[in-house]
Amino acid sequence: MKRSWIWPLIAVFAVAALSFVVFVVLRPPRLPQGFQYGSGHIEGTQVRLAAEVGGRVLEHSLTEGSRVQRGQRLVVIDPELGRDIVRASQGELDALRNSRAAIDAQIATWSHHAETARQQVDRVRKLVETKVASQLNLDQASDAARQAEGQLGQLRSQRQAIDAQIASAEARSSTALTQLARTEVSAPQDATVLVRAAQTGEVVQPGQSLAILVDLTQLKLKVYVPSDRLGAIRLEQPVKVRVDSYPERYFDARVARVDDYAQFTPRDIHLPQERTQMVYGVELALNNPDGVLKPGMPADAWIRIDDKAPWPIQLPVPRE
Repeated sequence: MKRSWIWPLIAVFAVAALSFVVFVVLRPPRLPQGFQYGSGHIEGTQVRLAAEVGGRVLEHSLTEGSRVQRGQRLVVIDPELGRDIVRASQGELDALRNSRAAIDAQIATWSHHAETARQQVDRVRKLVETKVASQLNLDQASDAARQAEGQLGQLRSQRQAIDAQIASAEARSSTALTQLARTEVSAPQDATVLVRAAQTGEVVQPGQSLAILVDLTQLKLKVYVPSDRLGAIRLEQPVKVRVDSYPERYFDARVARVDDYAQFTPRDIHLPQERTQMVYGVELALNNPDGVLKPGMPADAWIRIDDKAPWPIQLPVPRE
């Protein structure tokens, strides 16, 4: 009976030992030396595909999640109005060119008349000097020469005016052709359709969004580093990134840019104590060749700040 207190004591020590073992086993591993952790949401450079002309959407090949290639036709807007404008501007241009050709023919004729009249004036002047012709004959020849020169000047002025009208008509025709070409909207780059914003049969206005594209092969992730750790961050440092959708897979990345200014940590950072720190944004360029990463995915990132530090098999997320 004197030793009955020993068994409760042994039980207490056993429970304490078991608790310590469980704590050691289940405690999250600390971040290895030579690495800086950060987290954020994956982003992509989005391109808003917009209509440059108004009209009814006749067809489209916009399927959300599908890949498109640079130059691929994505949307066709009714081109009939554009074709009418092109035909009208081309008809106006042809008429002006015909008028210019007719004036050129008249200029050639009156140039010949003016030259003949000048020569006639010279001949009559010589005849007046020899008393063969009178002053009246010379006056008549001079009047004919002035008349020819006046008509030639008027035709040349008309030619200049028509040249200006043709230049204006050519500009309108070129604009009409450009607007007609814009009824077919093509992909500006290789990308993935993120959002489709127009349907077949819908009437769109100039500037209205048709789709939002994103290049999934060139994504970025912005993490935040405390100011006292900024000195260890350098451009092109290697990075490993992990997302919840692929917990056993690490994606390669690199440090692409470091902000020039400090800020308070954004609220979406999951460690509460970090939200009161002054931090610098670090942009990571992500490799996503098979397109499995998507904009908006939360991600963890580990920057190797020591070139000699080996990559561990498992990278832990620090809890403190």
